[in-house]
Amino acid sequence: MPGTPRYETKPIRLFKSDFLEFFSHVRPMTVLVLWAPVAVFFLAQSVLRASGYAGAALVTARVFAGWFLWTLVEYLLHRFFFHYHPKTERFKRVFFLAHGVHHAQPLCRTRLVMPPVISIPLGLAFFGLFHLAFDVVLARPQWFSPVFAGFLIGYIVYDMMHYSLHHARVKNPYIMMCRRQHMQHHGTCPGMRFGVSSPVWDYVFGTMPRAAPVPKPQEKEPEITAPR
Repeated sequence: MPGTPRYETKPIRLFKSDFLEFFSHVRPMTVLVLWAPVAVFFLAQSVLRASGYAGAALVTARVFAGWFLWTLVEYLLHRFFFHYHPKTERFKRVFFLAHGVHHAQPLCRTRLVMPPVISIPLGLAFFGLFHLAFDVVLARPQWFSPVFAGFLIGYIVYDMMHYSLHHARVKNPYIMMCRRQHMQHHGTCPGMRFGVSSPVWDYVFGTMPRAAPVPKPQEKEPEITAPR
């Protein structure tokens, strides 16, 4: 969502109802409590079913494949879903609630991770897709648990990393590189640099600019505000 961000610390109010407003604020611990046990469950299933060093190596490879698949899904969701530009006022409101508010107020600590109202339906949808792909279509049920575990681990890392990119100063070179990329996404090129936990798909799909663009005055867009 391009536009001019607002850097005040008081969160933008999204709902008139205090009850709904309460659930629009999510902290990183919510993601860990909700999804870490699920990832551990499927990972444990994979390990318990493995046999010997060869089985452990296969589980590791499949978990890594699930994580790598997540990085692609992360990119596609960010680029085509969260940055979708709807035509109607109702859908403008929906997409502002989903992601636009984060670009409008990137320093709000309680709107940096995916809310359960989005993550749970997506998790169930991918659970069904993975079951269909590995258990039914490919007839490779041994792939399901480790790939899904790796996918969930990738999602958890993404949300924790997104929070840290905005509110931590980790000195790790990789995280510092990701922070630079993400801050440029928020600043000079909101239509580029969609990878958060990995920039690889920006290079693959051509959304990694060679140099940070300098916006011309006539190209500046109006400040984002919540649709009424």
